Amino acid sequence: MGDVQYLKSLLGLYPDWPKKGVNFLDIFPILRDPIAFESLITHFVDHITSHTIPSNKKNIDVVVALDARGFLLGPIIALRLGAAFVPVRKKGKLPGPCVTAQYIKEYGIDSFEMQTNAIKPGNNVIIVDDLIATGGSAKAAGELVSAQGGKTLEYLFIIGVPFLKGSDKLDAPTYTMMDAED
Repeated sequence: MGDVQYLKSLLGLYPDWPKKGVNFLDIFPILRDPIAFESLITHFVDHITSHTIPSNKKNIDVVVALDARGFLLGPIIALRLGAAFVPVRKKGKLPGPCVTAQYIKEYGIDSFEMQTNAIKPGNNVIIVDDLIATGGSAKAAGELVSAQGGKTLEYLFIIGVPFLKGSDKLDAPTYTMMDAED
């Protein structure tokens, strides 16, 4: 069994959570297993160093991660790459001046923020989160990077939900480690 298949086998499945018709995939069993968690991080770093960096001919300056599960991955990946870490948080959670982007959720509009000047013009950025479904929150993170003059080289996710076509909304290539079943 390869590393991705092993990691997928550890995911928890919660049918009809948080609402009826949603099959929630829980990444926390991976994080509770130190070998699995290391495998997850190593897989992402290997992808970035063997694909993302060579195909763009640019190093990664900043790893951006989305509130909240992306925060479990982003700082570790940033350290391994020798890059800065920048969080994207829900509106009102960061101190100081911030730039804001709105995104549509299944039940309304929400906002993400990033501290002003967290990304410098010309910075090469990757954006990390646990899952991409409709792509709204990842798109908002990309807009925050662009608003500060950064260039998103790739979006990385543990899990993708391809039938929702969230990657189609994004301004850079997408890498998903595994896909959720329909």
